[in-house]
Amino acid sequence: MKALITGILGFIGSNLAEKLVSNGDEVHGLVRRVASRNLDVLGKTIKDVTLVSGDITDYASTRNALKIANPDVVFHLAALSPVRDSFEHPFEYQQANFTGTMNVAHALLELPDSQKRKLIAASTAEVYGIQGNEPLKETLSLKPSSPYAVTKAAGDLYLQMMFNSFDLHGTVMRPTNSYGRKFEKNFMVEYLITRMLKGESLYIGAPDSVRDYMYVDDHVNAYVLVAKNPRADGQVYNAGTGIGVTNRQLAELIAKKVGYDIKKAKFGSYPPGYPLRPLSSDQPYLVLDATKIKKDINWTPTYNLSVGLDKVIAYLKN
Repeated sequence: MKALITGILGFIGSNLAEKLVSNGDEVHGLVRRVASRNLDVLGKTIKDVTLVSGDITDYASTRNALKIANPDVVFHLAALSPVRDSFEHPFEYQQANFTGTMNVAHALLELPDSQKRKLIAASTAEVYGIQGNEPLKETLSLKPSSPYAVTKAAGDLYLQMMFNSFDLHGTVMRPTNSYGRKFEKNFMVEYLITRMLKGESLYIGAPDSVRDYMYVDDHVNAYVLVAKNPRADGQVYNAGTGIGVTNRQLAELIAKKVGYDIKKAKFGSYPPGYPLRPLSSDQPYLVLDATKIKKDINWTPTYNLSVGLDKVIAYLKN
């Protein structure tokens, strides 16, 4: 398989590149020309990846990048993702997440033999919004509750339209919260582990919110299996564990594993300077039902939360 990964320097993109290279696939990565980009996230994989310059918010740039890479499969992972920042920068999120998705999809259709190519696109569990307290299924209507989620829902729905109206081949993925970052320490799991290992106080703003946490290897495997299975064509899939845990329970579990005094945690408070989010928009429950992907392509998570946390703790200790 000849693959192009947009967002290859991101968390999932860099891990997906490593997985594809190890499988013997030919991998190209789309990167923007910015002074601050960090190629270290690719580690040793960098020598086996061909980087292509491009900006998904610009159609001509995107089309040129796809022509150069000439991929069998495009994994479209590039996006602006911090949810809270989207309330302050909604137009930037719209350009990157919705317009960017349109550009990638239409540029793929301009390639010769486009019907033999696939687009595997990352949506998000956030598109469901506030729905209740049962694991969320793909058949639910989308009720996004943040500018970020709206832009992802728009791209999600646009691609579903293209599957039917433009005969685009591909799959929309709606993954849950994933963890196992090596370079970013501001997401929940990595934030908690890093602060606890240092013995520092920490903040847990929404201790009773329930989330479904998936280890990065399971996330990546879902993309790989979907790309190689014809049954996934034209489908929308959740990818998650189906098991919810409150942020309080998550913190207590990690604290027990690393020997941290949980009394140092400030439950119900956010760190100073943390981006504001309207309380009415914060989902109290976000757990996915992944029955469909398990049935269709035989994907299932292989790491439970405890084992996954052990792996992240071991890495961050070093």
